[in-house]
Amino acid sequence: MIKDDIDFATFPDEPGVYFFHRGDVIEYVGKATSLRSRVRSYFDPDLDLKRGPVVQNVVRLADKVTYRQTDSVLEALLLEAQLIKELKPKGNTMSKDDKSFNYVVVTNEALPRILTLRGRELAAKIAPQLRKKVYGPFTQGASLREALKIIRRIFPYFDTTYPLTGTYTPQAAKHLRFNQSIGLFPTEDRVAYQKTVRHICYLFEGKKKALLKSLERDMQRAARAEQFEVANALKRQLFALTHLSETALLKDEYRTPRSSGFRIEAYDTAHLGGAAPRAVMTVVVDGEPDTSQYRVFTVRSARAGDDFAALTEVLERRLAHTEWPLPQLIVIDGGRTHLTHATRVLKASHPDIELCAVVKDARHKAREILGKRTTAHHHKASILLANAEAHRFSIARHRRALRKRVQ
Repeated sequence: MIKDDIDFATFPDEPGVYFFHRGDVIEYVGKATSLRSRVRSYFDPDLDLKRGPVVQNVVRLADKVTYRQTDSVLEALLLEAQLIKELKPKGNTMSKDDKSFNYVVVTNEALPRILTLRGRELAAKIAPQLRKKVYGPFTQGASLREALKIIRRIFPYFDTTYPLTGTYTPQAAKHLRFNQSIGLFPTEDRVAYQKTVRHICYLFEGKKKALLKSLERDMQRAARAEQFEVANALKRQLFALTHLSETALLKDEYRTPRSSGFRIEAYDTAHLGGAAPRAVMTVVVDGEPDTSQYRVFTVRSARAGDDFAALTEVLERRLAHTEWPLPQLIVIDGGRTHLTHATRVLKASHPDIELCAVVKDARHKAREILGKRTTAHHHKASILLANAEAHRFSIARHRRALRKRVQ
């Protein structure tokens, strides 16, 4: 253990990438919102509750920790993936099956698409000759999705499941035009879009200085040609890129696994004016949302507005699914009464599953976590993430149901 040899004050309270060394070998690479607090966290006495055995062993055997500072969390995320691909550190590649890592693929097409795929999906969905660039592995899918949202706001890109050939089914054409109208997709100007894709690749390859120079040059050229609308668009992109550190990207600590294989399920019940009562279940495993395991329950027996009966029904029906993995922790919305009620339900069949409740303020922001104090402390980030996902997923499902009712 090298804790006594580290002066944490020398690590900046800034984003970046850190490295655990053993001799001349880099054993682990990670990213951080604050390099100082993140590196310090590896030497907490409760490391075993936060990290898997592979990372624990890396920390125990390491003899040096170094870092590389970045201008933003987004750049730290992209740099981390680039370095994991180049260095293949043992602590990163052994702690998770690389087939479950996320990769960003830029397709080799006239109008390239930028797709996010799991390692296991690459061969099946994108043939090698159609891969112009592949970036990754990205170890935390949720952080990658947040990063891509930011990149897309600066550089709109295509991520359709279908190639952009100019000939589309009516449904595909409608999807394409709608996303272009709201700014998610660009226009189909091949020359301009190829340049956009090149700019995105610069970002993923850590060539931010080259990207800024390219945009500055194009902006000046457009201004000289009195193409003021183009020049203003380029100016906005330059501003966004130089202020990435101020852009809202969920802190990486919020997405970090807290223990190996720790499964959290969160539930949210709602209805449309007393009608169509539904409940949703979201799943977070090792700090990562697993959307493939999200479920929707139509509440059958509970009366509209009876939250306790709805919660009882949904928990009992969920626990009857013995083919689903059991969670270590269940998260519900509500206060002490909701917690007590749900505890009775679990005690009847699964007393070993822990339970906590997230109390909201008047603005529906998380104010307090009720439950076992040590669990709430060690898994706070994942609890809040699971709860937020349940609320988001519930709203999305009800909006879909509402659209169907008015059609």
